[in-house]
Amino acid sequence: MSSADLAQSIGRELPYLRRYARALTGSQRAGDNYAAATLEAILSDRSILLEEDDTRIGLFRTFHAIWQSSGQPVDDSNRTTREMRAQDHLRNLTANSREALLLRTIEELRFDQIGRVMQVDEAEAEELVRIALNEMSASMRGKVMVIEDEMIIAMDLKGIVQAMGHEVTGVARTHSAAIELAGQSRPDLILADIQLADGSSGIDAVNELLRDMGDIPVIFITAFPERLLTGERPEPAFLISKPYNEEQVRSAVSQAMFFASTEGLDAA
Repeated sequence: MSSADLAQSIGRELPYLRRYARALTGSQRAGDNYAAATLEAILSDRSILLEEDDTRIGLFRTFHAIWQSSGQPVDDSNRTTREMRAQDHLRNLTANSREALLLRTIEELRFDQIGRVMQVDEAEAEELVRIALNEMSASMRGKVMVIEDEMIIAMDLKGIVQAMGHEVTGVARTHSAAIELAGQSRPDLILADIQLADGSSGIDAVNELLRDMGDIPVIFITAFPERLLTGERPEPAFLISKPYNEEQVRSAVSQAMFFASTEGLDAA
């Protein structure tokens, strides 16, 4: 593969590597630092990527090697208290389980591909995903608001969230309805589409809610992920493409609630 072809191939996969990194760290800044370190490693030694015939797998495997060797965000000098507590909380989970879960549910890799990324066999990759689902889903409960104009999808999301043991505060179909609903009951997590009824924007609604209510985790579920995977700031830590499946939603909700729950943890 020529240098130009390799660069083009990496460019196609980079938004998804950044999505994975943000979900893994719970922080856009830390996730982007990891993605940048991955690219630097490839630039210094192109052979580490050429060992894989699949650019995506090679890119994620290089990332994972850096993640494993560092054990914390590449540049943690400006980490918030919440992020530091989240990292402490992560140490209580089974090693490699969250990584496997995200690769499976958000990035939709097969178990054999996860094994290649993480350098484990296929059976271990599958077991790590099972462990992660159990550990993450059992760790916390909270209030979830759904912003979605398609009622069938909204009811499906509501059912998934409630089956996980969370309370759904309501469903909003427009920007104004979302602001009103949040005012009635402050959510711990927001599930939002980006294109709403009456032409309003879920992104605008979420931005207004975050300005008014502070740092609430958000999961965008959209048929237009390219609108949010631009490399511009800010970007969501959690992004699911439509059509989605239940496993993806459950994983993202558990991850987001996990990071949100660290706000109340003692520093120790």
